[in-house]
Amino acid sequence: MNTKDNESGRGRGGRRGGPHAEGRGGRRGGWQVADLPSADDARDWFAGRLPEDWFTDITVTADREEITVIGTLPDEGVSGAEAEGRIGRFRSETRDQRIEIALEAQARYQRKVSWGVRLGDTEALFTHVAAPVMTRLRQPERQVLDTLVDAGVARSRSDALSWCVRLVGQHADEWLGQLREAMAEVDKLRGEGPAV
Repeated sequence: MNTKDNESGRGRGGRRGGPHAEGRGGRRGGWQVADLPSADDARDWFAGRLPEDWFTDITVTADREEITVIGTLPDEGVSGAEAEGRIGRFRSETRDQRIEIALEAQARYQRKVSWGVRLGDTEALFTHVAAPVMTRLRQPERQVLDTLVDAGVARSRSDALSWCVRLVGQHADEWLGQLREAMAEVDKLRGEGPAV
């Protein structure tokens, strides 16, 4: 699934943000987001659907393209290579069941499902989605990316952009969390408002 970002603000519709800026029903995020079913209950769904003996806890995160499920395996004091071996065994033994559960979740939420496990201090992500995101950058922003590439910090502009996003996420985590909470509250109030 591609997400196209038009930073110039001018789309084919001639108005700021293009013809789908408000999405259907005035929702934020355009038609791609408006057509997706909510994944707000994904953690509860997986908690009810997963076999009870698999994990002691699960972490479920979702965005527009992917739901990532990371389960915590029962910790019996294993670490290092032994933990990696247990994780490998779990991955192999549960593959068919995880595929079946992922297909059900993908039909329900219209997003790919990625799996990972945690055992003590060891964490392994089995699958993940690397979604392409198109953006338009002016010369000063391109120069930032090119500096990271020239310095050997990143292999390409794409890699440099990914690095920048990770860095912002690490350093602005609390602020981003507050922003997400505020957006969720706005969506809730918008849903409770009068129909136009």
